[in-house]
Amino acid sequence: MRISKSKFVAGVQCLKRLYFQVHHPELATGSSEATEAVMEQGHQVGLAAQKAFPGGVLVAVDHKHLDDAVRITRELVGNAEVPAIFEATFEYGGVLVRTDVLERRSRTGYRLIEVKSATGLKPHYAYDIGIQKYVLSGAGVNLEGTCLMYLNRDYVFDGQEYDASRLFVIAEVPLEQTIGDTEISRRVENQLRVLGQPAPPDVEPGRQCTEPVLCEFYDHCNPDLAADHVSFLPRMRTEKVDDLIASGIMSVHQIPDEFPLSETQRRAVDAVKSGKMWISPELAGELSTLRYPICFMDFETIFPALPRFAGMRPYDHVPFQWSVHRQERAGELIKRYDFLAENTSDPRLPFLESLCQAIKAAGSIVVYNQGFEASRLDDLARWLPGHRSEIAKIKAKLWDLLAVIRRSVYHPDFGGSFSLKRVAGAILSDMSYDGLGVAEGIQAGIAWTRLVDPATSPEEKDKLKRALLQYCGQDTHALARIIDVLTKQTSAGAV
Repeated sequence: MRISKSKFVAGVQCLKRLYFQVHHPELATGSSEATEAVMEQGHQVGLAAQKAFPGGVLVAVDHKHLDDAVRITRELVGNAEVPAIFEATFEYGGVLVRTDVLERRSRTGYRLIEVKSATGLKPHYAYDIGIQKYVLSGAGVNLEGTCLMYLNRDYVFDGQEYDASRLFVIAEVPLEQTIGDTEISRRVENQLRVLGQPAPPDVEPGRQCTEPVLCEFYDHCNPDLAADHVSFLPRMRTEKVDDLIASGIMSVHQIPDEFPLSETQRRAVDAVKSGKMWISPELAGELSTLRYPICFMDFETIFPALPRFAGMRPYDHVPFQWSVHRQERAGELIKRYDFLAENTSDPRLPFLESLCQAIKAAGSIVVYNQGFEASRLDDLARWLPGHRSEIAKIKAKLWDLLAVIRRSVYHPDFGGSFSLKRVAGAILSDMSYDGLGVAEGIQAGIAWTRLVDPATSPEEKDKLKRALLQYCGQDTHALARIIDVLTKQTSAGAV
């Protein structure tokens, strides 16, 4: 049996994760579309990185023929005319790795370069790089340096062609951030031993379930908890949860009055114990600051690693959709407006121009998480300086329902979360995101990418368009209805 670089890194995070990946991959849960999107993005970043090494040769062999990849790599290493090898494949000690870039530095020496779609060095990369150094050294490769190649967040795309020399940063990995061969060897030996066992290792759920990445077997190892479990209090630190559980306290109903909690957490405890929604006496005053016409606004974006349009940087957000529900006066019918980019052309200007028309002369613009919409508006002001004045006026009218909910409302069904989906589901008993073709932001980005793909059939495009419009529209409809419910609650003296 042999393990790959990715399997080794998974085993460093959790041996049970490694075991399931090899022996029971069917237990994995989560969005396969999201996983595929991340992998495809990484692939595209890798292709862009290769352009920084002219004359480099790709070991173009798939995972079904890895022995051929090892043979071809050996031949390329022996050819002094090859300046760099992409996907160079080596095997040693039961581990097989494919390096992103193996750059020739001298006739017999190489520099190992690991390409990441991140914008800097992260601690867990040490094992990713360490296992490659271990295998290459064991296979007889003379390494003269080890580097990380990552995206330069300051790079501004000109809209023509990526300049790989500026798009990426190549940084030497400091010695103190590398993992020695002794530890790598010990871990490899242990992983191979675990994989040879008839049953998975006994590993209790913990931080390794989500750090450094969310494990695809999280749901299998972490069964659903009761709705009143202590971990469902807002912003509850792991240490506090552990203290309560160690004391035999699993339910919010069991938490003693003297247990140290934040004001928000204590509020949540009281709401769960009473079974009733808590509303602050200050909520009426906060709602009274709303001015008609009121617009309820939501943006959808993607933030690709590789910038899409001129003036953009890695991971800048591309705004592709907005929804607005508008109410001119109290009690009047709410009208809906929306925008959805439907092709691959730059959506930024039509996004902004259509938005300005929909919210023209608004008194208040209600959003959920003002920081997000405000940041996207700042982006648009940077890209479209001729519209800065209009954008500044929009920003001045933003009214953040999320901040108000956090300060002044808690429903027992929030379950510690203030996400719009959770809040809407609790306060609006007849509203649900279940069954929607698109039900969250990540799905929206994936759906839009498919919508604008020329290869997508007209029938599928129509289906995706309807799903996106329904999802974004439901968000702004939820904002309007939540405000209506809370206004009626405070007017009725339910505080």
